[in-house]
Amino acid sequence: MVSKIADVEVIVTDTEAEALILENNLIKKLKPRYNINLRDDKTYPYICITDEPFPRVFSTRRVQKGATYFGPYTDVQQMKRLLRVIRTVFKIRSCTLNLTPENISAGKFQACLDYQIGKCAAPCIGLQSAEAYQETIAQIKQLLNGHTQGLIAQLRARMQQYAQNMQFEQAAAVRDQIRALEQYAEHQKIVTTEFVDRDLFALAIDDSQEVACGVIFKVREGKMIDRQHKYLRKIAGRTPEELMQALLEGYYTEATFYPDEILLASPAEDTEALEAFLQQKKGKKVMLRVPKRGEKAALMRMVQANAQLLLEEFLLQKARQGETFIPRAVRALQRDLRLKAPPQYIECFDISHMGGTNTVASCVVFKQGQPRRKAYRTYKIRSVDGKPDDFKAMREVVYRRYRRLIEEHQPLPDLIVVDGGKGQLSSAVEVLKDLNIYDKVAVIGLAKRLEEVFIPGNSESLMIPRTSSSLRLLQQIRDEAHRTAVAFQRKQRKQRTLHSALMDIPGVGPRTAQKLLRHFGSVKKVMEASAEELEAVVGPAITRRIKAWEV
Repeated sequence: MVSKIADVEVIVTDTEAEALILENNLIKKLKPRYNINLRDDKTYPYICITDEPFPRVFSTRRVQKGATYFGPYTDVQQMKRLLRVIRTVFKIRSCTLNLTPENISAGKFQACLDYQIGKCAAPCIGLQSAEAYQETIAQIKQLLNGHTQGLIAQLRARMQQYAQNMQFEQAAAVRDQIRALEQYAEHQKIVTTEFVDRDLFALAIDDSQEVACGVIFKVREGKMIDRQHKYLRKIAGRTPEELMQALLEGYYTEATFYPDEILLASPAEDTEALEAFLQQKKGKKVMLRVPKRGEKAALMRMVQANAQLLLEEFLLQKARQGETFIPRAVRALQRDLRLKAPPQYIECFDISHMGGTNTVASCVVFKQGQPRRKAYRTYKIRSVDGKPDDFKAMREVVYRRYRRLIEEHQPLPDLIVVDGGKGQLSSAVEVLKDLNIYDKVAVIGLAKRLEEVFIPGNSESLMIPRTSSSLRLLQQIRDEAHRTAVAFQRKQRKQRTLHSALMDIPGVGPRTAQKLLRHFGSVKKVMEASAEELEAVVGPAITRRIKAWEV
C-alpha cells in the first residue's frame, strides 16, 4: 500500500464526531482502493418528505439534497402499506403545485378532488396554514420513526379535547385516524415487552473472506418496524471488529433517527467516537452493548441467524450466476419450435433495397435473449443490381456469413431466423446445405403479415400464440434486423448520392463536399454558384477545378 501512495493530506477537525463524518463522506466520494466497500441497497425505495412550505410525501429511489428521507425499505409492501396509512390518517397534498405564500394569496390555484373527498385540507386556496400543515408533517415523521403508540396517545388527547368542546365531527375524524393507526400497529411484530427504541446489528462473514453481510433490525416502542441489510466488500485481512465498526459508521452517518440503545451481536473495534457522535446528534448518551445472556442475547441470536441466512442466499445467487442461465423466453422458443436445445445463440437476416438498387443486408446477433450489437454485421449485396431479388440477396448474405464462420472455426448459432416467407427460407436452406451445415443448425422464416413461422419441410406455417414470450422474442429479433438493414441502406444511399454528385470532381473529397453542401444547400446550387462565391468557401484552387469539371 505504501508504494502506491502519491501524497498525504491531513485535515484537522474539532471533534472525533466530525472526523468520523468526514472520513465516511470522503470514502464514499473517492472510493479508495483499500477501504472496506460498504454497499447499501440503492435500488430499494425511500419515503421522501420534501423541504417546502407545504411538504409532499412520496416514495422514491433517488436520494437528493434538500429533503428528508426515511429508509431504504427492503420490504416494499411494508412501505406501500405505510404510505396508505399516511394517506388515510393525515390530510396532506398529493399535487406538485408550487405552493408559495405569494401564489396562494394571488389565488392562482383551485381546490382539487382530494379536498372534495376529504383527503386534503386545501392549503392551495388558503384553507390550511403552513403552521398547521407542518404540525401534520411532524406527526408523519413521528410515525415513520416508529413511534406509533406515542402518536396514538397524542391523537386520543386531541379527540377528548374536541369532545369536551362539543366539536363532535372533529372528534369523530380523529377517532378514525386512531383506528387506522391501531390497525397498522397490529402488523408490527412485538420483539420485546420493553417500551424502548433499539437498533440491533449482526454480521455474518464468508469463509473465503470475500464478502460479509450486515443486518440491522429497527425496534421502535418494542416493535420491529423494519429490517435492512448491507453487503461489505474488500474485507480481506479485516477483523470482525473492524467490519462491525464499518457497518455502524456507514449506517449512522446517514441516519435520520438515533435510538436509545444499540445492541450488537459481536463487538466493534472502537465505539468511543461513534458514541460521541450519537450523543451529539441525539442530545444524550446512546449505549452500545453486546448482550451475553438473557432475553437480549436471545434476540441477538435471531438477528445473527438472519444475517447468516442472507449471506448464504447471496452466495448461492452468486454461484448461480456462474452457471448457464437460460431466460424464460428462450426456453419458450425451444418449446414452441420443438428444438432439441434452447436457442441461446440466435442470428437473424434481413434484406433492404430501394426499388432494387443499393441492396444491402443485415445480420443481428442475440445471445441469451439479449442483443449483442458488437457482433452485428452489415453487407453490400453484389449479386443483385437493378431488379429486386430478395431470394438471391438472401443466398449471398447467408453464404458469406457462414462460409466465414466455417473458415475461421467460429461457433455456429443455435437458430437462424430469416425475415421473410417460404422463398427466403428456401434460399437460406439451399446455402446451408451447400456448406454442409444444414443438419448442424436450426433455421426458420418469419413472415411479417400474419407473424407466421415457416419451418423447412413443413408446407403449413406454424402459428405461435401472440401472447407467447417466444413470439415476442422473435419479433424483437426480426425488428432489430430490419432496423439495422434500413439504417445501413440509408447510409449507403446518402454516401452514394454525395459521391456521384461532387466527389467525382478531382481534388474534392468528402470533407470539401460536405462543406459545400452545408453552405449552398444542394448540388445544383453549388454548380450555379459564381466563382467568387465558391472561392469564399473552398478557395481558388478547388473553385478552378469545380468550374473546369463543369465545362
